[in-house]
Formats: sequence, structure tokens, C-alpha cells
Amino acid sequence: MTIATYLLGVFSALLTLGVVIEMLRRRRLRERHAVWWLLAGSLALLVGLFPDILGWAAGLVGVAVPTNLIFFVSMAVLFLVSIQHSAELTDLETKTRVLAETAALQQLRIDELEKSIRKEP
Repeated sequence: MTIATYLLGVFSALLTLGVVIEMLRRRRLRERHAVWWLLAGSLALLVGLFPDILGWAAGLVGVAVPTNLIFFVSMAVLFLVSIQHSAELTDLETKTRVLAETAALQQLRIDELEKSIRKEP
């Protein structure tokens, strides 16, 4: 591995961690969403600082090419993020539907009250 590749890996991991932490600090990202990104950034930093770990981990799980392990782990993290977002989207859609139904019922009730007030005199 060349020194440029080594530095690029470490810099990219630090940049990822820095961006996620800054977004957390500015409340642009919630903790539950940041967990997977912090995990991925930490693993990238660990592999960037100690590249031999990647070869050891690939041998441990039986992957012939260590780079394929990086792609697999990256896809797994993105898959988990996608599942998490899908679950939250489903929850938000349910809450939006309930809120819209409640607002429609309240509007109907207001309209009926206004009609009854107009009829009284």
C-alpha cells in the first residue's frame, strides 16, 4: 500500500466522522440515524490506520480478496440504514394519516357547530 493510499483512507474516515459529529452537534442529524455512520466511519478509520486488520478479518470470514469484504460491509451498513429509514417512514406515514383524519373530523365538527350557530337566531 502506498503512503498516498494510506493517507487517503485515514483522511476519508476522519472526514466522515467529522461530518457526522458536526451534524450531530448542530442537531441536523439525530443520534439514532448517526449510529450506523459512526460505526462505518470508525471501522474505516480502524482499517485505515491498521490495514493488516482487513486481511486478518477477510481470512477470518473466508473472503479471498480483502477489498470484497469492504464492499460487503459497506453494502450491509447501507442496507441496515435503508431498513431503519423504511421503518421510520412507515411510522411517519401512519402518524400523518391519523393526523389528517383527526383534522378532517375536527373541521367537520367546526362546520356543524357554525351551521348550528347560524340557525339559532
